[in-house]
Amino acid sequence: MLQRIRVAALVLALGAGSLALAPTAATAAVAPTISDVGISPNPPIVVFDNDVSVTFSFTTTNTDAASLKLNNDSVAIKSEPVTGGLKWTGSKSFGAGAAGKWTYTATAAGEGNPAKTGTFEVAKALTTQVADFGARPGLVDKGDTIRVSGRLVADGKGYDGQSVSITFRDRGSADYGEVTKVTTGRGGWFAARVEAKSTGYWRAAFAATAVARGSVSDSDRVNVRRGNLGSRIVGFDARPGRVDKGDKITLSGALRVEDRGSLRGQRVGIFFKADGSRRWEYVTSAVTGRHGFFRASAEAVTSGWWRAEYRGTRGVNGAVSRADRVRVDQPAPPPAEEKADTRLIKFNAYPEPVKRGKYLRFRGVLQVDDEGSWEGYSGKVALFFKPLGSRKWQFVKTTWAGDSGRLYTKAKAWKSGHWRFVFGGDEDTHGDDSARDYVRVKR
Repeated sequence: MLQRIRVAALVLALGAGSLALAPTAATAAVAPTISDVGISPNPPIVVFDNDVSVTFSFTTTNTDAASLKLNNDSVAIKSEPVTGGLKWTGSKSFGAGAAGKWTYTATAAGEGNPAKTGTFEVAKALTTQVADFGARPGLVDKGDTIRVSGRLVADGKGYDGQSVSITFRDRGSADYGEVTKVTTGRGGWFAARVEAKSTGYWRAAFAATAVARGSVSDSDRVNVRRGNLGSRIVGFDARPGRVDKGDKITLSGALRVEDRGSLRGQRVGIFFKADGSRRWEYVTSAVTGRHGFFRASAEAVTSGWWRAEYRGTRGVNGAVSRADRVRVDQPAPPPAEEKADTRLIKFNAYPEPVKRGKYLRFRGVLQVDDEGSWEGYSGKVALFFKPLGSRKWQFVKTTWAGDSGRLYTKAKAWKSGHWRFVFGGDEDTHGDDSARDYVRVKR
């Protein structure tokens, strides 16, 4: 019995020992992780007048400790829970004196101490200057084009690929307004062509960017002379619109001048172009009166178009009116004698050459065919001039031939060109043109 008790006790003891020696299940440790480091604002960090506060952030898992160093100097960081781990943030202020390359190291505490490292730049804001600015030429006519140019530099070096505004301030105004934009090229140089409308001051302006300070050039004045005023003929009318041949028509309108309203005492020519013709012929003229109005009358000969032309004067450009058509009914003509032919001969313009502004003299003879014999003829003859290089003959004046047919008149010469007499004919004769005579005008 005692033996059995001892054996049972031994079995129990061995069982207890067996339980004590049985291995327990081990739990493997999970290694920590760390994310990339975020930097706000995004590098490069540009410092203007005030220090810039920069925030660094990263996320860890499986650890409750981490550190952050900038250039081996520790930065205080704090954590907050996020899904799956902790988000760590720390900040540091950078002034202009901190410009340069910086290194950061973020480390997660735990097995292997995983870390993220990198670099970023701190830069001092560029100081810019618009140099060598100029507007040329300094004296122009209104509407002319001028050239504005200059150079944009940053910290003493040409600043390429930057937008520069070209601005203008009218004389007497306090404000500049943008006219155009240009982009700087190699070496920071820029240029633009702009229209000069009035006297005033030009300058170039560079607006501040995320990395550079703004700057404005010195101003440069351009004086603008007033150009010739424009003119126009308004309300031109030929009345009535339908007449019988030989009736009188009235031609009227008004001469208007830019900024003046009207111009009094100016001669306006009345021209006619018959249906089917390409040539405008001078008929008569009128002088503008109050408010620039003019009125003239002319005989209706054939259907066609009428218009008024103003040659201009000092400081005022010329103008041409719109054309107005008049229909002329041709009654059956009564039996009449056949018209006689005429001719203009011995035309001469002298002296040759002539100085500009001096008088030219003109001679010729108007003759009529009197049953096979050429005789002197009395009639009104017009003097015409065509400048060298022009296709258009210009009416100059009229003169009269006496019974002998001899013609003489004079006119001042301003340009080189051709001259001729033109006889328009009358109720008894056909018209004729003289030979043309070229005269060179020298200055």
